[in-house]
Amino acid sequence: MTRWSAALTRAGIHEPRLRQDYDAQRRLVRRFDPHAYLAVRLLLPARLHPPVVAAVAFMHETDVLIDSGEVNTRQETLGSWEREVTEALEQDSGNATLRALADTVRRHPDMADRVRDFLNGAQLEATWTGADTEADFQTYVDTYSLPALMLTASLIAPPRASDRAAPFHEHCRRLIGAWQRIDHLADLREDARSRTVGIPYRALAEYGVTPEDLRTQPSDATAVDLLVRAQAELAGAALNACEGLPDLVEDEFRPFLRALISVQLLRLEVLRRKGGAVLDDGARPPAVAAARVLLREAVRAWRLRRR
Repeated sequence: MTRWSAALTRAGIHEPRLRQDYDAQRRLVRRFDPHAYLAVRLLLPARLHPPVVAAVAFMHETDVLIDSGEVNTRQETLGSWEREVTEALEQDSGNATLRALADTVRRHPDMADRVRDFLNGAQLEATWTGADTEADFQTYVDTYSLPALMLTASLIAPPRASDRAAPFHEHCRRLIGAWQRIDHLADLREDARSRTVGIPYRALAEYGVTPEDLRTQPSDATAVDLLVRAQAELAGAALNACEGLPDLVEDEFRPFLRALISVQLLRLEVLRRKGGAVLDDGARPPAVAAARVLLREAVRAWRLRRR
């Protein structure tokens, strides 16, 4: 693994305060999502480590700001944050996360549109109380989940004028749709307790399951089991449909994308095995299997860099 200081240098980040700002984002991402951090550091070229970390940190900070409280409060918080972000992209900011983001946008100009798309989509997240129908869930994916993914995916995307650009975007959409559904299934009980179930309410009703069933011991465990397995199948179909995603990017980015898809497949296997028992302890991928994925792709990445 390339040393972080060397990665900053390879990304062209030399100014001491900026290096400190990126250091702070690295610590943030490593703390809240150590597995994603490790995948970035092992599988992506070193020059992309700082911008990816900056984008993930910004996404996380935004999500934390608007993820709790009454809807009015969340909207007001988002409005203030949007103004702060806009100012930071135009001039110096007192916020280290936004200084790192602004520097990343200057180095990768296409990121400016991605930041705006994400903040526009955050309007929906700030008012989100769950999906009534499958169409509502798909709208959530298109409006918020996909722009969130594209903050980082845009850094490895084919050029916009390329004939691979549209297929890349569509495959990313399938990946994040599956990923979001898997997250909602893994967090089913926790989300139910916070009164915002990610699975469409009509899907729950189809199996005779209520949010209250998910908060307590369900009276009909079989119904919950069938619900989880049906939703897992939808996620599986979307994952299968995005298997060609790594082929749409340059060779040096393929190990990272293969690892992302493989880890979601591992989580899906857990969901299929557990069914309704996911209410007990979520759906974490087996640690050994996940480590094997990272090791396999790290070896491939190392061989590519040795060419």
